[in-house]
Amino acid sequence: MPALADIFLRYRCQYVAQFGAGMLPSHRRAMNAIIVCRTPSLGGSLYRCPSCERKHYSYHSCGHRHCPRCGFDSAEKWARSQSARIPRGPCFLMTVTVPHELNSLIRSHQNDLYALMFSASAEAIKKLCADQRHLGAQPGMLGVLHTWGRDIGYHPHVHFIVPAGGINPMGKWMPTRHPDFLVPVKALSVIFRAKFRDALKRLGLFDAVPAIAWEKSWVIHCEPAGQGPEIIRYLARYIHRVAITNSNIISLKNNHVTFRYQPVGTKIWKTMTLPALAFMARFLQHVLPKGFTKVRYYGFLHPRCAAKLESVREQLGASPQPVPEDAPQSMLCPVCQTPLQLVTELPRTRGPP
Repeated sequence: MPALADIFLRYRCQYVAQFGAGMLPSHRRAMNAIIVCRTPSLGGSLYRCPSCERKHYSYHSCGHRHCPRCGFDSAEKWARSQSARIPRGPCFLMTVTVPHELNSLIRSHQNDLYALMFSASAEAIKKLCADQRHLGAQPGMLGVLHTWGRDIGYHPHVHFIVPAGGINPMGKWMPTRHPDFLVPVKALSVIFRAKFRDALKRLGLFDAVPAIAWEKSWVIHCEPAGQGPEIIRYLARYIHRVAITNSNIISLKNNHVTFRYQPVGTKIWKTMTLPALAFMARFLQHVLPKGFTKVRYYGFLHPRCAAKLESVREQLGASPQPVPEDAPQSMLCPVCQTPLQLVTELPRTRGPP
């Protein structure tokens, strides 16, 4: 089966010729990084098997956050650190979306409006949690931005992991009053919409929003999601996942790419076939602006609130877990499983294209 890098390599020149004038620098960087990932272009190491005498080449990864070959290691490292950090206890998973009529505007103002999706939703959650009728405390939140749906279409939304409780003004831990309820999502949606609307006015973008977007219900979904460390480990693969994995690309034939996906709420695989350039454009629209932080922390989970987080752990009777260090791993011969011996380091053959 073809990999994303194969598609980019074959059609890069054609894509740039057609879309290069309006192509974002971040899209060029992502495409070029994915093409050279784990190839001689980036250099690497030459190993030898002392048992079967075979030689094995190991080339460096590009490290780009949108490369499907590089996400697994990042996900594992993030999961270890956050599982040790988040309090052990029940958590809610909250998903914040906006009407699709806003998609075009958000895509055209990514830095401002992705950040606004975070800030408006986090402020709405904090406002309702502070209400004595619900929690009467400051929550902790971990948010992650996703921009794609299952079919790689454009669907910006934010996932929040929210522990089931918060810290009141006296510093006391206040658990939720019901294990299946955090705050009323209808009221939360109204507050989020109002904060988003007011911020758009300040940015001078309100008039660019179709009127129908304000007539619709803005949907926020909230459900119990399990214990903190467990849900972190489960969600890590989604947090660091890119828009499509190589395993879901089925074929590249007659200048068309066929890939598979599972519609939301089903376990049935469907396929979609797109012209190669359209497929590339669909993937590249999910490349985030350079330096944009897609994972953010609020309340007592914010890095500057270490004392509050420690207080939460103490009140819950749980000590922080040490972050396990990465154990050095020996490369094994894929043929006989004997540890390989390093022969030499390989320099880059050329700079990135």
